Amino acid sequence: MFLVGLTGGIASGKSSVLQVFQQLGCAVVDVDIIACHVVQPGYPAHQRIVEAFGTEVLLENGNINRKVLGDLIFKQPDRRQLLSAITHPEIRKEMMKETFKYFLQGHRYVILDIPLLFETRKLLSDRETQLERLMKRNGLSLEDAEARIQAQLPLKDKVRMANHVLDNSGEWANTRRQAILLHMQLEQSLEYLPLRLSVLVGLAGIASLLYLLARCLLPSP
Repeated sequence: MFLVGLTGGIASGKSSVLQVFQQLGCAVVDVDIIACHVVQPGYPAHQRIVEAFGTEVLLENGNINRKVLGDLIFKQPDRRQLLSAITHPEIRKEMMKETFKYFLQGHRYVILDIPLLFETRKLLSDRETQLERLMKRNGLSLEDAEARIQAQLPLKDKVRMANHVLDNSGEWANTRRQAILLHMQLEQSLEYLPLRLSVLVGLAGIASLLYLLARCLLPSP
C-alpha cells in the first residue's frame, strides 16, 4: 500500500474530486473530518484551544465555533501556528489509525485529503475561481476570502511540487475525467509492493523469533 496526498488551494474543488475517488471505491482519509473530531468537547485538543484562545471561540453547546476561530487565525500567522501545534499531533494519530486499518484491509493505496500538504497529488484552480467559490461557500467578503487564500502557499508553487495535477478551472466533466484517469494510473502502479513485502518479511521475522524463544524457554516433552 502507498499513500496519495490530495491537496490544493482553498475552494479549489478538493471535496468534489474526493467524492469521485470515493465513488470509485478508493480508501480515503479526510483530514477535515478528523480535525473536527479531535476538537470536540472532552478531547485534549479542545481544552488546549480554549486555554489558548479563550471561551469566545466556543458555541453555546461547548463546541468550537469554527468561523470565529478561523477569523482569528487567518489574519494572524502566529495564532495560526499555535492552533496547528495544538491540533496537528492529535490529527496525525487519527490519520495513522485509519491508514493502518486500510492497510490491513488490503487496499492498494490510500488517499489522504490534506489541505496543506505540499507534495504528492495536487489540485489546481485559478485564483478568480477560488475567490468566487470561497465567497459563495462561506459567505465571506472579498477581503476575507483573499486573506484566507493568502494564508496558503500559492497554487503555482504547489503545482511545481506535485507529481500529478488535476486542473479544476474548467468544466466539471473534464475534472472528473482527469480524476478517473489518475485512479487508473494509481491502480496499475506497483509502488505499494516494496512496503507490503517489507511488512510481511518483518512479521515473518518476528514470528520466527517468537518460535525460537518458545523452543528455548519451554521444557522439552
